[in-house]
Amino acid sequence: QVQVVESGGGLVQPGGSLRLSCAASVRLFNIYSMGWYRQAPEKERELVATITGGGSTNYGDSVKGRFTISRDNAKNMVYLQMNSLKPEDTALYYCNADGRRVYRNANYWGRGTQVTVSS
Repeated sequence: QVQVVESGGGLVQPGGSLRLSCAASVRLFNIYSMGWYRQAPEKERELVATITGGGSTNYGDSVKGRFTISRDNAKNMVYLQMNSLKPEDTALYYCNADGRRVYRNANYWGRGTQVTVSS
């Protein structure tokens, strides 16, 4: 059974930093596009960042220049370094493993980790 597990969330002051981690128990991790998404109360889930197995990245407009996504294919891990955090970054952050390029139904989500930016 595939598991996607996030960690690293917490409470941080505006301007601070956090690093989120995600572990995905999938075979052939390098074929999965990995992503971070977030959802604030009463808002739609939105893209934060994605990274392909080859390392190509894509960011949501609101986090460009502040957040960095990376992955370690040897460890089945993906990370999100978040700098210059703002109160509007407060949300539940979800990790996604998308292998549908190869496996039709291979799209997995974690349960999320809470990030709260507040003074």
